[in-house]
Amino acid sequence: MAPSDDTSTESRAEAEVVELTSQLIRIDTTNTGDPATVVGEEEAARWVIAQLEEVGYETTYVESGMPGRANVFCRLPGADPARGALLMHGHLDVVPAEPGEWSVHPFSGAVKDGYVWGRGAVDMKDMVAMTLAVARQFKAEGVVPPRDVVFAFLADEEAGGKWGSHWLVEHRPDLFAGVTEAVGEVGGFSLTVARPDGAERRLYLLETAEKGIAWMRLRATATPGHGSFLHSDNAVTRLAEAVARLGNHTFPLVMTDSVREFLTATGEETGLDFDPDSPDLDGTLAKLGSIARIVGATLRDTANPTMLQAGYKANVIPATAEAVVDCRVLPGRRAAFEAEVDALLGPDIEREWVTALEPYETTFDGELVDAMNAALLAHDPHARLVPYMLSGGTDAKAFDKLGIRCFGFAPLQLPPELDFAALFHGIDERVPVSALKFGTRVLDQFLRTC
Repeated sequence: MAPSDDTSTESRAEAEVVELTSQLIRIDTTNTGDPATVVGEEEAARWVIAQLEEVGYETTYVESGMPGRANVFCRLPGADPARGALLMHGHLDVVPAEPGEWSVHPFSGAVKDGYVWGRGAVDMKDMVAMTLAVARQFKAEGVVPPRDVVFAFLADEEAGGKWGSHWLVEHRPDLFAGVTEAVGEVGGFSLTVARPDGAERRLYLLETAEKGIAWMRLRATATPGHGSFLHSDNAVTRLAEAVARLGNHTFPLVMTDSVREFLTATGEETGLDFDPDSPDLDGTLAKLGSIARIVGATLRDTANPTMLQAGYKANVIPATAEAVVDCRVLPGRRAAFEAEVDALLGPDIEREWVTALEPYETTFDGELVDAMNAALLAHDPHARLVPYMLSGGTDAKAFDKLGIRCFGFAPLQLPPELDFAALFHGIDERVPVSALKFGTRVLDQFLRTC
């Protein structure tokens, strides 16, 4: 079902979601990872509170561990309070953006060429705006969902959630009282694939799993000395060799349930053979377009060196050298991954975890999945919902600690030619206006039947 250009039948939520997205983007909520330089989270949270209280919600404002790390909660009572509540969550922070690299200012929230442009347009102020628009409509029109719905707008996801979801789970579990399931990022977006008969099919990717995040610091220690001498015991050389071994290593292919189900469903639609034993599996994946970067990264663990630090003067050999490595680990692979890393690094390299967040995986079944599928089919009769694993991480890692079953479902019907994966943390991040309206319709339907 193609998006309609007829605005006369738009719901209240559809009519305001584009402007809500634009206004959110205009609030610079850059999260540098350094609490001293984070900006805008409190301003965005106060703005969200104003939108919610305008239609009658009672809101709770919580700072997670330090001033300005702002979170907003509200609850919409459902018809059956005995049922477990549903958490609809989104984060307010965004990664940094360099204005000189963009064709529009990254915090302009510009609406042009059928898109809303700016940092956060897909990660994830689009979903925040869609959720907010539906929440406002339900309260204003007196809609009662089948179960309690808790709306949460959170801080610090882009730096791992230490001063956001993880702090809240540890210190304020009462805010999640009665919640059994949760919906957030990154899923629900469409992937258009070609069928063997030449027709196109839209698959909507439901996130049922995500890799673990393990940021690792490596340190080499050796004998310092003068840069002009012969020097066989050099910390920089030792570290560089170890980092190169790790960075060039390919970890073994591991087929998790979520990835296997995604490849099976995609193979059924495309006729492609995603044989895990094929030496050309990566080449077959490439035929799926930009999504292949995400899927390929969920077939194995990864360890990518990202930072190096050593020395203080050109002619002084330093005593120590350090590196930071971004590791992403599949469910069930932590012990094997660490053993493999240690074997690659060797005994002379010290290793410590800077951040370690566990993987997450749930099954592709249940009433909530059925409700998401039905909501999609109501607005795209040719849709097919399929599970997949996210190569990154979300706040689901925190909510899993409370026994909450989590999914990524931010529904967007995307143009087939759009390189959606490249927009996450990318230059000229943008979301189609038609996709925002489509997603708002789907979320409206979903929350009426969840």
